[in-house]
Amino acid sequence: MYLQRLWCSGLVAAVVSGLVSVTAVAVAGEQIIPVLSMREGALKSLGIPFADGYIAYLTLLNVRDGGINGVKLVGEGCETVYDLTRGVECYERLKTQKPTGAAAFPLLNTPLTYALTERATYDQIPLITVGYGRTDASDGRVFPYVFNPPINYWSQSTAKIRFIGQRAGSMEQLKGLKIAHVHIDSGYGRETLPILDQQAAQYGFTVQHLAIKPPGLDQKATWLRVKVAQPDWVILRTAGVDTSTALKEAAQVGFPRDRIVGNWWACSEQDIVPAGEAARGYICATFHGTGTDFPLIQDVLKYVYARGKGPGPESDVGTAYWIRGMLSGFFTTEALRTAMRAFGNQPLTGAQVQWGLEHLAITPAYIKEIGAEGLIPPLTLSCRDHEGGASVKFRQ
Repeated sequence: MYLQRLWCSGLVAAVVSGLVSVTAVAVAGEQIIPVLSMREGALKSLGIPFADGYIAYLTLLNVRDGGINGVKLVGEGCETVYDLTRGVECYERLKTQKPTGAAAFPLLNTPLTYALTERATYDQIPLITVGYGRTDASDGRVFPYVFNPPINYWSQSTAKIRFIGQRAGSMEQLKGLKIAHVHIDSGYGRETLPILDQQAAQYGFTVQHLAIKPPGLDQKATWLRVKVAQPDWVILRTAGVDTSTALKEAAQVGFPRDRIVGNWWACSEQDIVPAGEAARGYICATFHGTGTDFPLIQDVLKYVYARGKGPGPESDVGTAYWIRGMLSGFFTTEALRTAMRAFGNQPLTGAQVQWGLEHLAITPAYIKEIGAEGLIPPLTLSCRDHEGGASVKFRQ
């Protein structure tokens, strides 16, 4: 922790320059990057394309570029089934993989993120939780080894309330509105309860929290309560099959889907398309572009899938969950690239990658250079800001 404070203060500059002069000539080796997947269980519709997007991006860098500055990327997989015990076991097994140990742990699991926060800080291995995770982890002074770029859940909640206010005519018009918050009854589902209550008090609307029992396949009673309450809007916080179930039940009780605003885990083709006509009009948040009409995605198709190296079905490429997995790989590898400028072109330790994350700058010019305009948000991280404050988009 003392070393972390020195790095944040900038006093390590002389040390960094010394490291560069010593190690910059090294161009070799393999960088171990864990892939904690969930290809099994109730959330596999989310977990499979996410893991495939992540692996596909690492494969692209290896095949097209020879890795990063000559260092090959090796994804070490471990199946968690979204189970906390198995997730912790995966972490403990992979964190000491040779030659330098795990560079970082890109995660997709709210309970596991909470469980690993203290361990990862002690082990000096960053946790990368793209678009989710502890909101207080946005302040790097609180949890120096947890990063949640490009935007966290509470920032997203603010955007959703602003969106509803915009539809109402102004933020002042929120006063007197009724909003039902339909959420899965889990740590993930309850994440935004405090901020919604605070926003309700601030803007004068009422919010009714309606919990869905996991795995969310039986929601009839919940949507009957929505029908009785007759809210002006519904905020939906689901992920996986419970999203399509929610949209079908909303249609059954006659609640207009263009008055439902989902969060970004409730915003994927894999979960919306199965709802069929019941999804028509539904609005949901996201923080990235979708589709394959980006040069960077075209490179993935050309260098990975066209050569038979694709980790999953090509039809998933460009979908929301797949792109979030790719973004997880992008932020992880860009942190490596940034850290190599300071520590040399060699496999890096978790502490070095943490430094890279705190000096990560994804500029509009760089996004254009790599062919990702409209796909990836620009952001800058620092030792104080582990989120980056990107924008929120809405899809319908």
